Amino acid sequence: MARTRPSPGTASPWTTCAGSSPVTRELGCDRLDLVLLHNPGHAHPGDRSVLHRAIRDAFAVLEEAVTAGHVPGYGIATWAGLKEEAFTVAELLALAADATGGRRHHLVAVQMPVGLGMMTPITQTLHGRDPLPAAAGAGLRVMASALLHGGELPAMVDQELADLIRPGLTTAQACVLAVASCPGVTDVLIAAAATWA
Repeated sequence: MARTRPSPGTASPWTTCAGSSPVTRELGCDRLDLVLLHNPGHAHPGDRSVLHRAIRDAFAVLEEAVTAGHVPGYGIATWAGLKEEAFTVAELLALAADATGGRRHHLVAVQMPVGLGMMTPITQTLHGRDPLPAAAGAGLRVMASALLHGGELPAMVDQELADLIRPGLTTAQACVLAVASCPGVTDVLIAAAATWA
């Protein structure tokens, strides 16, 4: 399948959205550490082939950003794409390889919700199923998000469960530890909210 490339002297999709550095200027840095393609499954719900082409094309643009020195690597952030099998880790890796024409790709991370309020990834991991074991096996960073379920989870977890996870922890600490201890998770992303202490 042919991809549309910008004409010589015109902006690429990367420079149009970020490579011209409005993002890096606002952040006061020369380059980004990581760019995550956010919830690509929302763009083409129910049509896996169109979604996969769109992801591959986005990866090709991100590979251009890597080549230009704007970012060392990229990943995918998904709320439900892996859980609903819009794509698998193996498919993401294949799409990244296809985006580079088979050369080394720079897909380095996946971000997904993992937590006591979203047990599917933890349960799948304990049974050796995708996506956490596949991502870890491929050497990808696994960034767990929504581990406090929008700040609501610590109030829903009682002290008995927190003590079962580790005696003496607060409910919030127990929620974080449960995710941080999950095999394959390399990063835990915590967002502060006024609803939990």
